[in-house]
Amino acid sequence: MPMKRLSFGFLILFTLCFTGSYATPQDRAISLSDRLQADLERIHAAGKFPGATASVVLEDGTAHDLAVGVSDRSAGHRMKPSDRMLLGSVGKTFVSAVALQLVQEKRLDLDARISAHLGGEPWFERLPNAEDITIRMVMNHTSGVPRYVFKKAFIRQVTGRPCRTWQPEDLVGFVLGDRAPFEAGKGWAYSDTNYILLGMIIERVTESKLYTQIASRLLKPHGLRDTIPSDRRSLPGLVNGYPGSGDPLGLKGSTLVNGKFLINPQFEWAGGGYATTSRDLAHWARTLFEGRAFSRSLMKPFLAGVKARLGPGTRYGLGVMIHKTDLGDVYGHGGFFPGYRTEMRYYARHRFALAVQFNTSDQRMIGASPGAVAHRLARVVAAHPAR
Repeated sequence: MPMKRLSFGFLILFTLCFTGSYATPQDRAISLSDRLQADLERIHAAGKFPGATASVVLEDGTAHDLAVGVSDRSAGHRMKPSDRMLLGSVGKTFVSAVALQLVQEKRLDLDARISAHLGGEPWFERLPNAEDITIRMVMNHTSGVPRYVFKKAFIRQVTGRPCRTWQPEDLVGFVLGDRAPFEAGKGWAYSDTNYILLGMIIERVTESKLYTQIASRLLKPHGLRDTIPSDRRSLPGLVNGYPGSGDPLGLKGSTLVNGKFLINPQFEWAGGGYATTSRDLAHWARTLFEGRAFSRSLMKPFLAGVKARLGPGTRYGLGVMIHKTDLGDVYGHGGFFPGYRTEMRYYARHRFALAVQFNTSDQRMIGASPGAVAHRLARVVAAHPAR
């Protein structure tokens, strides 16, 4: 699920505050880890969120892992860098990477219509823009397929039947017969349904489960040992999350009761579908954006973003958000799931990756967007003389 947006003016104000100058002799003696930890603690003190983790991985592979606050308010457990949280839509980067590997293997074609893979399904003709959608369009959200996740009928069912296991066809079913907001390829609208369709196509092409493909192609080869599918209500190492007020699914209080999630997060699947640590995400960002997840020849189409309604100047590629910042081009993705917010970023000019996770999805409790928090920490990294 995607990030909620904060007003651009407030984001800029937050991002530019506390930047300071870190080049004095006294400051040089302070380690980067200490400076990052101190800044994260200031962010925590200024906000109302329970806790957060963050990780920075530098060009040489050095990792700085951080944690602040609590992982469970009732129990008072301190947050640890190794604590897992749901990453929301950041999981789309795994699905995109597998799809691009299949393009590399000539088993998928970015400009082929999805009807070549799904056209035989009995429901396909009722999919908005069905015959005109290409693989590229579902990957960059230009298909015109509406979102299922905020449909009232879906919310009633996912909250009313918390033990239900969802099939991809169930999710697509919520948008069948809907009117497309624009012709295929003629607009942009973020939609988790796009990645549900992409996951279905990957499973048909590989004749294998999506999670199996992601594990064998990405997680195991790149050492992402703390990343697990969110395919059940009980997830090992998952910390308590706090939706706060105004949750789109209507969840309140804390996300875990006796170790079980209030709903079955399994529904997210190819739209996100994982729990992980900030350390794993930061390592994944370096792997992905330094061209080690698939052929470097595919980096150009991967990063060829289209104009996206995700903030001024932000573009969306094939499962990647592209930001123009004072630190140069930034590649990554944000994520939202009730009780959790995530931001994963790679700063190309400075060649470091950063991830931050919060165990609340209420942006007002954080005090700024996760992207603004991530960029504030990134400025500390970029300015540190001993990096």
